[in-house]
Order: sequence, then C-alpha cells, then structure tokens
Amino acid sequence: MRVLRIWVYAIPIFLLAKKKPFYCLVTNMAAPSATRPGVTTITTSFQKKTRGKVTQIPGTRPSLQNGQLLVSSGVPSLDFVVGGGIAVGTTFLIEEDAYGNYASLLLRYFLAEGVMTGQSLFLSSADEKPQKMLKNLPCPVEDDPVKKVAETIRDNEGAVSSEDRMKIAWRYEHLPKHQSTPSTHRFGHFYDLSKSMPSDRLSSISCHCVPMNDESGSVSPYLRLFQHIEQQITEGGFSLLHKQSSNRNILRIAIHSLASPLWGEEQVVSQGVELCQFLHALRALLRNSLAVCVITMPTHLFADVAVIRRVERLCDTAVRLESFAGSDKEKNPVYKEYHGLFHIKQLPRLNSLSGHMPDTTDLAFKLKRKKLTIEKLHLPPELSETVSRPQEDPVLSAIAPSLGCGSTGGRSKLDF
Repeated sequence: MRVLRIWVYAIPIFLLAKKKPFYCLVTNMAAPSATRPGVTTITTSFQKKTRGKVTQIPGTRPSLQNGQLLVSSGVPSLDFVVGGGIAVGTTFLIEEDAYGNYASLLLRYFLAEGVMTGQSLFLSSADEKPQKMLKNLPCPVEDDPVKKVAETIRDNEGAVSSEDRMKIAWRYEHLPKHQSTPSTHRFGHFYDLSKSMPSDRLSSISCHCVPMNDESGSVSPYLRLFQHIEQQITEGGFSLLHKQSSNRNILRIAIHSLASPLWGEEQVVSQGVELCQFLHALRALLRNSLAVCVITMPTHLFADVAVIRRVERLCDTAVRLESFAGSDKEKNPVYKEYHGLFHIKQLPRLNSLSGHMPDTTDLAFKLKRKKLTIEKLHLPPELSETVSRPQEDPVLSAIAPSLGCGSTGGRSKLDF
C-alpha cells in the first residue's frame, strides 16, 4: 500500500521532470512507424488558441494601465489627468460651476471630438435646445500644435541666455524644466474656441437629440431619458449582448444640466431618489455597451449634501469645477492666472485593484482666447523683499549703541 501511494505521488513529479504539459495525458496511441520499427507515435488533438484579430475602433486606444478601451474627452490636459482618456462603458460626471459656462464648454469639447472621429452622438438637455448646442461646437485645428511645440523645444534646447537664467536659486538652473500640461501628449484633436464647427462635418455623423423640456404627463423625465438611451444603444448596434457587426463604433452620450430645476423633480420627499435610480440603471446599461456618457450636473443647487455624495459614488469618474467668477478668489492675486479650480472627486477603478492617481490633485483650469487647459496650480513668486524680512528702523540704527547692557541711550543687540 505504501509503494502504491509513493507511485501515485511520483506521477506529477515525473511529468514535471519531463516538462510535459497536462494535456499530453489525453492522447491517441498510433501503430508503430514503418520507417522506425518499435517506435510508437503519439498524436494529440490539442490546438493552441491563437489571439484573434482585434478590430480597431476609430477614435479609441487601449489603456496602458488596465487595457480598458479609452476615448478622448476633447481636452488633452483633461485626458492626462484622468488616466489617458474616458473609459468606454463608464459615466463621467462634471459638477457644474456657479454659472455653468465652463462645464458646458467641456461638454462641447466632448461632442466635437465625437464629430472628428466619426462616432455617433446622443445629446439631451432641458435647459437648452440640443440642436443649438451642436451649432456652437468648437472648430478643429488643422495644424498639429504638438509637433510645433516639439520642434520649438528641440530648437531652443540648450540655448539659454544669461537674462533667462535664474538669479535667485542659480543651483536649480540645470534641473529639468517643469511642464504644467503635457506638451507632447497626442490623443484626440485640438480645437479653436473662436470658431464654430463647419456644418458639413456635423451632417456627416449620426446624432440623436432628445429635448427634455416638453411635458409628457406623469412619466418621469429620467425614465423617458433612460428609455431613449436604451433604444439608441440597442437599435444602433452598440450593445455587447447582441451580435456585433464588423464595423464597430462608439456612442457618445452627453446629458446637459441633469437634475436642474427644469427637470421637474420638485418633491422634497423623493428628492434624489429618481436621480439615483437613473444613474444606477444607466451605469449597468453602459457596462455592456460600446458607449460612454458625460453628464453635467448643477450640484451647487442641491440642498442635501448626502445626495451629492451618493450621486458621485454612482458615477465612475466625478470632477467638480469651482469658478472664481463672483467670488472673493477672483480678486486674489494668488489666482490671477486662472479662472477656477479643478477638483477630482472620484477616479475609475476598472479591471484592477487600484486606479490611476495623478501626480497632484491641486489643479486649476485656465480659459484662453482659443482653448481651455487644465494645469497644476502654482503660486506666483514672491518678489517683494519687505514682506518676509523685517526692516530696521533707520532712526534707531543711526543712534550709536552704548557699551552697557542696561543703558537706554540706544538700541543694542545685547538688550532684551
């Protein structure tokens, strides 16, 4: 019995010593070969599974961290902050600023990127007509600014004059230059806010607009919106639960000012209940579809802070825009180079235990004449010499100090 037990235990050791995989145990014994008598050939039905050909969807790329499919938000600096882009099958929440101008601008960037990549659009709003929002999309920039910046850096590398050198901390002169925004980052397109999107580009894509300001009886606006989104995903071929065609595409869903007073949820008892149910159902629907949703929401109008926290947890990514317009920070010289702060409330964790974390969470956004950028918040240098170091009184310093400690004829360093 002991010998048999040793023999059973020795079988895996023998297999490991021969370096034979486990699937070789199920084989077919063939007849001895004619050319080599006494040698029995062993054939197997095992076939190595080859990796299928991955169809590249226009306007997407896999994440370097977890392999999730990403799309660009239209703002390269925003893509860099959230981990390379917005993951397909997720919801992206933008908590609006006080007037909603910057959040609406980010939503237009998101829609414009879908137009340039040939992806389908779904736009819904109760505060503004969706057709009017499409006409105000920013115009794409044909020239490649990344290539120009790279050439400029290459030409000016090492050519630092004596006037440009640091005079205060000269020992930091040879350290690498800090970049607030990724200058060589290339994913998506660049846009000019001073111009509008050409009409011929808008006519070449599929766009489904759903205005939510019309009255539909007792039907909840969130239920109607969810039914429209579900119908568009199913009929448009974006659902992963059905057979996919060879030409796959991405559906970009944009919801402007969700849960604003124009959506009609006025009952205090049910405040936030229907909204949370909608976000929970939408998140489950997007998980099994080739779609990505960006939502802007005026959370500063919510009376209950717990509803805001619950809404943030029901979205994969949540950011908040704090505008300086109309606040005390607008006149503060510390923030004179920026137009508001960019707060990260939640980042996605998909197919991994830990998600992407940026280098710093102290971020601010700046609106220029032609573009919007998100940068690291930096305090301006303190150039005044009278702020940090005390100045001596010229009258007391002119009086000659006496030799005694107890003398009151002048101010001495030995006096307490």
